[in-house]
Amino acid sequence: MNLLYTVIALSIVFFGIPGAYGQQRTSSATEDCLNCHATLNPGIVASWQKSRHAQVTVSEALSLEGLDKKVSSEKIPEASRNVVVGCAECHTLESKTHSDTFEHNGYDVHIVVSPRDCSSCHAVEAEQFQKNLMSQAHGNLTENGLYQLLTDSINAVTAAGTIPAKDKNAFTEAESCLYCHGTKITVSGVQSRETELGAMEFPVISGWPNQGVGRINPDGSKGSCSACHTRHEFSMQEARKPYTCKECHSGPDVPATKVYETSKHGNIFSAENREWDFQKTKWNVGKDFTAPTCATCHISLLVNTEGKVIANRTHEMKDRLPWRIFGLIYAHPHPKEPDTSTIRNKDGLPLPTDLAGGYSERFLLTGEEMTTAQKKMQSVCLACHAQSWVEGHWSRFVNTIESTNSATFSATRFMQDIWKRGLAVNHEKGGNPFDESIEKAWTDVWLFYANSIRFASAMGGGGDYGVFADGRYQLRKSIQVLKEFADRNKDAKVKAGAKAFR
Repeated sequence: MNLLYTVIALSIVFFGIPGAYGQQRTSSATEDCLNCHATLNPGIVASWQKSRHAQVTVSEALSLEGLDKKVSSEKIPEASRNVVVGCAECHTLESKTHSDTFEHNGYDVHIVVSPRDCSSCHAVEAEQFQKNLMSQAHGNLTENGLYQLLTDSINAVTAAGTIPAKDKNAFTEAESCLYCHGTKITVSGVQSRETELGAMEFPVISGWPNQGVGRINPDGSKGSCSACHTRHEFSMQEARKPYTCKECHSGPDVPATKVYETSKHGNIFSAENREWDFQKTKWNVGKDFTAPTCATCHISLLVNTEGKVIANRTHEMKDRLPWRIFGLIYAHPHPKEPDTSTIRNKDGLPLPTDLAGGYSERFLLTGEEMTTAQKKMQSVCLACHAQSWVEGHWSRFVNTIESTNSATFSATRFMQDIWKRGLAVNHEKGGNPFDESIEKAWTDVWLFYANSIRFASAMGGGGDYGVFADGRYQLRKSIQVLKEFADRNKDAKVKAGAKAFR
């Protein structure tokens, strides 16, 4: 923490937030909030008091220069400049644009703080995040008809004995897929509640609580900054540690965390991270930390010992990602646009590849764009590794993409033959291509095992998660299951079809 933050923090400890330097550092509106909520919600207030928002006024943050400056907006409301960022500065901002706004003790307050609200000070970061797949995660899932069949096969209750089948419901969706992808927050009315100050009316909100990365907010914006910068401390330190990413990237469909934890990088982090400095805006490689976390490779501003920039801070993840290696049937070049619900393959399906692995090229990065992203990622690697190490690692990674795509193609050919012969009913015949046991064996190939192998290669340079722990062993076993099923049922009676998938 630099000298400015230290002085301000000490003044808070000795004098409280109001009165540091003999002036009112919190706005009168925020003071009104604190007067009640310090008692009603002491945990919230305590977290906020530890935040930089509570310790530094906007003017002081604007006075920082160069790479240390984190306030990226050019126009800051005049009323906000000479106060710290408190309750009112976030929860009463642009209240007319929020459908969850309600009158509360003389103020128009909204409950859900959105990236659009944060953009008042952090405009560049908010704009970058909107170009990131994460910001579109809700629609990328819910507006993909084929993948809605996958969620149906997971969240609907199957009939068993006297228990009837049930469709998936909103609560189940909210705490499963949409926990990370984000819910759609809507206001359905108001309700009266008894409080210590008497009866008060509050909005009734559906889809809440949620902090998913693609949440649809009541002001129409998309995303949630608190997915990584948890309320109300909004800590950069927290966002830089892998535990934050672990919340959604824990597998087996996104096995990033388990691979990281068993990798050499994860080993060093576990042993040494207590000695690292996660607070520096300019993160000095080798000095502030000695092994990468998720943020190091994908987001953070990195400099060398001379202060030269190795990688610029970005909230647009694809800046350093040439490949998209998880979640879909084949690994493929990263999508150009964050809204992937518009992608169609040559067969009209909402997929970036066809079932033979062919790319839907007009929706994906070009070879030149992939090279640019690859160089940005490798510049991070080169801060700690020699050129030959980085090139060797990357060659193996590209080989892994090719080999897992080839294995997936073999599994898909068997599955297509099974569908063609009517041994299972897929989307083309009005069925669900993910709900029958043999279809699940096919899904396991690419959703779990191919993903695990790729992550082991990309993040660990190999290891057991690429072999026996959801790796090549299980992948080959599932392909064998598909082949033996097809061979065993050559003369089986075909299933009746239904109307085609739309």
